[in-house]
Amino acid sequence: MAIQTMANRDPHDELALLSQIRENALLGCDIIRLTVPDHEAAVVFGRVKKDLLSEGLDIPMVADIHFDHKMALEAIEQGADKIRINPGNIGSTEKVREVVNAARDRQVPIRVGVNSGSLEKDILEKNGGVTAEGLAESGLRNLRIIEDMGYDDLVVSIKSSDVKMTYDAHMILSRMTDHPMHVGITEAGTLRGGQVKSAAGIGALLLNGIGDTIRVSLTADPTEEVRYAQEILKALGLRKSAVDLVSCPTCGRTKIDLQGLAQEVERGLEPIEKRLQEEGRPGIKVAVMGCAVNGPGEAREADYGVAGGNGEGLLFKKGIIIEKVPEDRIVDALMKLIETDMGL
Repeated sequence: MAIQTMANRDPHDELALLSQIRENALLGCDIIRLTVPDHEAAVVFGRVKKDLLSEGLDIPMVADIHFDHKMALEAIEQGADKIRINPGNIGSTEKVREVVNAARDRQVPIRVGVNSGSLEKDILEKNGGVTAEGLAESGLRNLRIIEDMGYDDLVVSIKSSDVKMTYDAHMILSRMTDHPMHVGITEAGTLRGGQVKSAAGIGALLLNGIGDTIRVSLTADPTEEVRYAQEILKALGLRKSAVDLVSCPTCGRTKIDLQGLAQEVERGLEPIEKRLQEEGRPGIKVAVMGCAVNGPGEAREADYGVAGGNGEGLLFKKGIIIEKVPEDRIVDALMKLIETDMGL
C-alpha cells in the first residue's frame, strides 16, 4: 500500500520543491504529486526529477494536469512517472488521444481523477445532483474514453468530501472495473477534523480490500498527511511499525501527567524506531499506563512499559516490574532499559 501526498510549494521554485520532497520521502512518503500549470513548471518538474535521481532518491513523481493537454505532454517529456488528468476537462477527443499516445510511448501510467466538483452536466441532471452513483459512472466513463484508445495502464480516483458518498461510490465502481484505485477523502478539512474523516473513509475502503494508493488530504503541511496515512495503515495492519506505542486513557486513579509522559515517550522512541528499522530488527510494543496498581498487569503483553504513580513510575518488562524511578527520570530510564535490553 503506497502513501501519496502533494507538494504545496510554488511549482516554479526548484529548491523549495526539492526540500519538501526530501522531507516527505524521509518520513515514508512513497509517491509525490506536483501541479504543472505552465511550461516553466514543467521544466522545473524535470529538473527536480533529475536532481532527486542524482541524489539516489527515486521517488515516483506524478504530474497533476488541469485543462491544458500540452502540459501533460511536457510533463511526460520531462520524465513524469505518472500523470493525473480528467479527460472531460482536457478538451477534445484528439487532445486526449495525444496525451494517451505520449503516455503509451513512454509507458507512463495515467491516473483518471474525478471528484464531486467535476461531474459531467448530464450525470448531474440524471441523478439530481452529486451522488455516489454519479461519481462511479463518471469514473467509469472517463476510464472507457482512454480504454477505447487502446491504453489500459490506468489508475482511477473518485473523491468527495462526503465520507459515505465516497465509500458508496467506490463500492459501486469496484464491481465495474479492476483498475487500481487511489483512495482518499478530498477536501477533508483541518488537521483534527480531516484526520477523523480520512480515517473513517480510507479505513473502511481498505478493510474492504479497495485501494492501492492513499492520500490523506488535509489543510496542513504535507508531512502531516504522510504521518497520518502511516498511522491509518499501521492501525489496519497494512504497514508494520518498528514501535507500537499504547497508552491508557487515564481515570480518577491517575496521579501523574500521563498525557505529557506519553508524548515524551513517543518522542524518545523515535531514534529507537529508526535503529530497529535500519537494522531490520523485530518490532516492539511499549506501554504507558496511568495506574501503578493495575498498569503492569493490564499491559503484560507489552515488551516494555511504565506505570505512573504519585510522583514516580514503575518500569516493567513483559508485565514484570523492573524498577521504581522518580517522575522526572521516567523517560530516560525507560529508554535506557529498552536500549540496554535490546543491545542498541
